[in-house]
Order: sequence, then structure tokens, then C-alpha cells
Amino acid sequence: MSRMFYGWRIVAVCLVASVFANALGLFGAGVYLHALVEQKGWPTGLVSGAITLFYVVSALLLIPVGGILGRFGPQPIFALGITALAAGVAAIGHLSVPWQTYAAFLVMGIGWACLSMTAVATTLAPWFERHQGRAVSIASLGASVGGLAGVPVLLFGIDRLGLSATTTVGAVIALAVMLPPAVFVLKRRPQDIGLLPDGAVVASSAAAPRGPAWTRRDALRTAALRSVMAGFGIGMMVQVGFVTHQVTLLSPVLGTAGTSVAVSLTAIAALLSRLLLARFADQISARTTAAAMMIVAAGALSAMAIWSVPAMLIAGSALMGMTIGNVTTLAPIIVRREFGAAAFGGVYGIASCVIQLAIALGPSFYGLLHDASGNYRLPLLLAAAIDVGAALVVLAGSAKAVRP
Repeated sequence: MSRMFYGWRIVAVCLVASVFANALGLFGAGVYLHALVEQKGWPTGLVSGAITLFYVVSALLLIPVGGILGRFGPQPIFALGITALAAGVAAIGHLSVPWQTYAAFLVMGIGWACLSMTAVATTLAPWFERHQGRAVSIASLGASVGGLAGVPVLLFGIDRLGLSATTTVGAVIALAVMLPPAVFVLKRRPQDIGLLPDGAVVASSAAAPRGPAWTRRDALRTAALRSVMAGFGIGMMVQVGFVTHQVTLLSPVLGTAGTSVAVSLTAIAALLSRLLLARFADQISARTTAAAMMIVAAGALSAMAIWSVPAMLIAGSALMGMTIGNVTTLAPIIVRREFGAAAFGGVYGIASCVIQLAIALGPSFYGLLHDASGNYRLPLLLAAAIDVGAALVVLAGSAKAVRP
């Protein structure tokens, strides 16, 4: 019986890292926002600004993260990411003045950059050719699991143990679970341990380099890459902003228990959609699928803005989860498919930097509009309109990049 290809162990470690990064980082940010506003009495816009800093810092680090991953492998990046994420999360529970919020989220931003989908996709790029879409999709399941488990656990812990104890325990568990496999299991590329992509026994044309690799400058000249940066940047700004404010949006209507249910449904929907994507990722049009998901998200946001009743808020959250589960994963799949493995780290590094900078506007977009209008109706309606535009941009991009 042949042994399992080592690349799937890399996928497993990336999946576990995504669980904690999303539970304590992406989805956890919304819980911290709600807790700090409620317990400290700080304005929503002020705390949202710290979360925006979290995304800005991580965005600016994505280009060097891609380069370091390509040169030295994932071990140092993942180890740094785990440590920084844990330190930032632990600090959240011990804040006393507003400026410390910005320092804590800055450190968390370093962790998020090192454990983000960019880091995961770049880590997996050398290991898979035929099964690249499936590998990335499976690893991204960790994001859904993190959202599914993280928010309810954090809300429960804060309610029973307090913010300080909950964040400290979360940080310690993250370090204990993630650091050992990151250091001892992750490898740079299959050739370093005598293997080939996808576990091939002999080299094939599919595994061989296909001409010169793209440079960042050449890639930036293409409509293919520009449409990914603009379309996914705008679309994911809307989605991440929603995730950040979801707890605060839902709590007045649904209460703590109802909000936990709605957030869990969001994560479950994301998980199910990612499972479908993992099954069909290598057979579908990634661009068409991404655009369709953005249109669905626009409908969900509009419905929640117009009919802010419990049933619609819960249903809209579930629809948003379905779109989040797909859109987040499809950007690296498109770039890997259209620009190849050799150039992926550099090309997607610059693309993800731009996307992440756009994402950074999301929390403040919702927060400032909420403070100005007094509720979430205006930001939700504007977000829906923006999502429709993002879908059109993604579709407008070239379906296949042209060699430089």
C-alpha cells in the first residue's frame, strides 16, 4: 500500500493554523469589538479603527511574507505568526486605555499576515499541480471551523470567565496546539524530501516549469491580475466588515444566545460551501463562481438592511457565510491557475497586499457609517451596492493571463 503523499500533511497543518487564526483573529475581532464597546464604553468607531489597523499592518506584510516563504519555507513565518497572534489576543484582555487597543491589534496583524490565506496558499503552491484547487479549499476549511467554534466559545468564555481570562486561555491553547506542527511538520517543497508535486512518481509535463516565471511588473500589467485585486479587494472589504460588526449588529435584536446561533450558522454555511468548493474547485470557473457569490452577498445585505427582524437576520447571516466560504478561497485559486506555481508567491503577494488594504477599510466603513446614521441600515445598503460592482469587476477580468 502506497503511503499518503506528504503534501496532505502540509494541508492538515495549514487547516489547523486557519482554525486558530480565524477563531482568534478574523472572527474573534468582532467579539473583541463588542466586548470592548460594552465593557469599556469606548465608541464603536474608535475600536473599529484599531481593527482597521490590524488589517493594514497585515496587508503591508503580505509581500515580504510571500518572499520569505518562497526563500526559506513556511516554518519561520508560521512560528512568528502563531506567537504574534497569541501575544495580541492575550493583550486584548488587559487593556486599560484606548491606545493600547491599537497596539494589541497591531501585533495581531503581524500574526494574521503570517497565517492568512496568502501564507497558506503560498505554502501549498509547490506541493500540488493537478489538485491545487482541492488542496487550498481543504486547508481553507479551517477558516469555517474557526468561525463555527471560535465565536460561541469566546462569547461563552467572556460571559462566564471574563475577557481577561478568556483571551489568556485562548492564547495559551493556540501556542500549545499550533507551534509544534508548524516547526516540525512543515517543509518548503516536495523536492527537498525527494518527492514531486501531487506525489507523482516520475516527472511529467504537468509538474515541470512552463516557461519563465511572471515578474510582479509584468503581472500587474494584465487585466487578469488587476481585476482580481480590485474585485476581490472591494468584495472582501464588504464581507470582512460585516463579519467584524456582525455581533454588534445582531445582539440588539437576537440577544447573546440568538447571536451565537446566527454566527454559528454563518460559519456552518461557510464550511458547507467550502466542502462543495473542495469537491469541484478543479472543474469550475473560479471567476464566475466568485461573481455569483458576491451577488448573493449583495442580496443578503440588502434584505438584512430592509427587514431587520430575527428570521431575516439569521437567514442573511447564513447566506453571507456561504459567500464568505467561497470568495475568500477563490482569489488565490484564480491567481495560481492563471499565473502558475513558480510565480505565485510574488504575484499573489502583491495582489493580496492590495486586497488586504481594501479589506482594512471594511471595519471602519461599517463603524463610521453606523455612528453617523445611528444604525446599520445605511452601511448594509451601501455594502450591497459595492458588492454588485465587485462582481462585475471580477467578471470583466481576462479569463486567462497571457505570457509576458
